[in-house]
Amino acid sequence: MSQSARPKSLGSSVATLAFALFLSLAVCSVFILIAGEKPLAVARIFLTGAFGTPYDLGLSLFHALPIALAGLAVALGLRSGLFNIGVEGQLIMGTFAAALTAQALSHQAWPVLFVVSSLSALAAGFAWGALLAWLKASRGAHEVVSGIMLNTLAYGLTSWCVLQFFANPHSQNPESLPIAEELRFALWPFFDGAPMSWHILLVPLIALLLWIWSNWTRSGFAMSLVGSAPGAARHAGFSLKSLEFWAISLGGLIAGSIGIVEVFGNNGRFVIGFSPGYGFLGIAVALLGRLHPFGILFASLVFGALYKGSLELDFETQGITKDFALILQAVIILFLSCESLIPKSWLNRFSRPTEGA
Repeated sequence: MSQSARPKSLGSSVATLAFALFLSLAVCSVFILIAGEKPLAVARIFLTGAFGTPYDLGLSLFHALPIALAGLAVALGLRSGLFNIGVEGQLIMGTFAAALTAQALSHQAWPVLFVVSSLSALAAGFAWGALLAWLKASRGAHEVVSGIMLNTLAYGLTSWCVLQFFANPHSQNPESLPIAEELRFALWPFFDGAPMSWHILLVPLIALLLWIWSNWTRSGFAMSLVGSAPGAARHAGFSLKSLEFWAISLGGLIAGSIGIVEVFGNNGRFVIGFSPGYGFLGIAVALLGRLHPFGILFASLVFGALYKGSLELDFETQGITKDFALILQAVIILFLSCESLIPKSWLNRFSRPTEGA
């Protein structure tokens, strides 16, 4: 694995992202001036749109949650030297399984319905990831090519099943039957109607568990070792194929947890095309967060805030639309992909050699 893809300390992760944001904003300020707008006024619109009210904050978090989970799933593979581009298909299968299970068990008590549906989401994501992992570890198939094909297969298979067998007869939208409103998470009043409830705790919990496992368990250390020094891992007696299998499969399990958020915290059903590309955005935030679980949380919040804040640009400016957020995201990724632009002496002030990845 290249140096740039290795997990960084939390200080280095946040410092790198903050410095890239600064450079990106400087470059985008030039674009804003060319468009005839004032950079500070546009920045105010972004911040107000993303964090101005509890409702705005709730929507920013709402957009950030699935991106963060996808980023954690991608990072688990990258730490092991594998590019799990199949996260998109894994989260689709997890959401599909959660929605169908919740609908089938709608007559059961809520705790039973929720637990079984959540387990089915995790199991479906894990199984779809395990299929990709098996193709890689046992058959030697390239995980990128196989992942793209499995993404397409997951989308086509779930779409066909929903339209053919589970379509909602009361809606013109391509979706499954919804679960009852009382089975979904109750919204927190603080966010003034934004789709935010206790499932907001799911993402930092998974990030914390992933950080503990990566830094304090033998298997977590082995996965990091196989990505940074496969020869040393093999010499230490670790099975590279087994570690590769579990890295992708467990990434699929994390991706499957997005189904819990979608079914119980958002749509309440499976909607064909519900994902705007969470799996691919997860690749970006995993790299932006430098593969550190908490760095990924910060990066996903930035992306969620950019998306929510940009919605106001169409109404508040004359020369800039909400698509400007895509330009800003692209510039951020560009600067972060050129890590040599960031002075190492500056980053070293935020990094400690003894800190876990």
